Amino acid sequence: MSFDSLGLSAELLRAVREQGYTQPTPIQRQAIPAILQGRDIMAGAQTGTGKTAGFTLPLLQRLASSRVTGRRRPVRALILTPTRELAAQVAESVETYGRHLELTSTVVFGGVKINPQIERLRRGVDILIATPGRLLDHAGQGTVDLSRVEILVLDEADRMLDMGFIHDIRKVLALLPENGSRQNLLFSATFSSDIKRLAHQLLNRPELIEVARSNATADRIEQRVHPVDKARKRELLSHLIGAGDWRQVLVFTRTKHGANRLAQQLERDGLSAAAIHGNKSQGARTRALAGFKNGEVRVLVATDIAARGLDIDQLPHVVNYELPNVPEDYVHRIGRTGRAGSDGEAISLVCVDEHKLLLDIERLLKRKIPSQVLDGYEPDPTIPAEPIQQGRGGRGRGGPSGNRGGGGRGEVNGNRRNAPGHGSQRRGHAGDAPAGGGHRRPRSGQGRGRQASRNGSRRDG
Repeated sequence: MSFDSLGLSAELLRAVREQGYTQPTPIQRQAIPAILQGRDIMAGAQTGTGKTAGFTLPLLQRLASSRVTGRRRPVRALILTPTRELAAQVAESVETYGRHLELTSTVVFGGVKINPQIERLRRGVDILIATPGRLLDHAGQGTVDLSRVEILVLDEADRMLDMGFIHDIRKVLALLPENGSRQNLLFSATFSSDIKRLAHQLLNRPELIEVARSNATADRIEQRVHPVDKARKRELLSHLIGAGDWRQVLVFTRTKHGANRLAQQLERDGLSAAAIHGNKSQGARTRALAGFKNGEVRVLVATDIAARGLDIDQLPHVVNYELPNVPEDYVHRIGRTGRAGSDGEAISLVCVDEHKLLLDIERLLKRKIPSQVLDGYEPDPTIPAEPIQQGRGGRGRGGPSGNRGGGGRGEVNGNRRNAPGHGSQRRGHAGDAPAGGGHRRPRSGQGRGRQASRNGSRRDG
């Protein structure tokens, strides 16, 4: 089956061909016709299977097929994402595939000045990509009107619930037209009971599309565990990178402080490294990711905030320097490699403290991950296991239901997620928003408009 058989317009097929694609992926083959027919869908697929294009292409066609009269373009499609990286990736897809259409789009998220975003929204846009917090900032100031939204997309819905956005999502839904008058598309890498409850509330007789077993990992990813003492993890990581001549490695840590520390240690080992996490400014994160993509940065050290939305072509290696507290995050982490038919390798460095986390992951995957002890790095059997520090913002077990922990929106260490904003696009042109730090939300709503107009107060990823 080719893209020509899916019912897409000539303009969209031209944009697809310009990207070098000829054959749709399984999720695209099923989702595109259903969305073109106006159906609500609940879709799940392994990360890296092309689901962003799976909803972007038919969304663009449905909007382009009908015109809206009036002096200013209303927001006709709203795409909600949990993190700024994912929002930027979706916005790029909208820009890429919509370049031959007379549609406009913009993307907004928090952490930078809101005024440039307000100006773009005032000019009118057809498609708005947003994180929930910054969208509600705009709604609170009256700078966005969602009363004419025709299509709602929740992308990476499971991640939004993990980050504690369920209340913000409900507030956004209250700003939209009646459920029966809009099309709803829910995309999720995993189908938890929370996701199913949300789908029941949101979707109207949806078509269920699941091209891979829930919580599965891509077949082309070779997974392996290396048992090692915690104190020797950094030494082993440097050895693996050097001995294997790995030129591009994405490494996951559990905390922001741990990411910074490991990046500095790898630099001292002679490996070019950078850290990316929620406390980094938009500019720093963009520079680190750009350096990683162009080869200037050999090792990118990230927290789980980067497990979604990082789209790196043919990334060969992912390393779990520390296992995640939530088993599903393992699936999202290693899904950065083995994308779009490429082979990938996912290595986990596991110390005695993490044996329970490893068992939870294997239980989720319904299989055992191959384990190999490397010569010279044999674990010391006399070292006892110690409790893993969750931190005030950790998402470990024992927290309130639905948040997976006390600080669902934050990363471990209790720090808030600060999500900087982004510019707008009109047929392929993206505006640059100045970077800036996030601020806490004012108490009792006082001064909210003034503060949001500076840098944005909500805690998007």
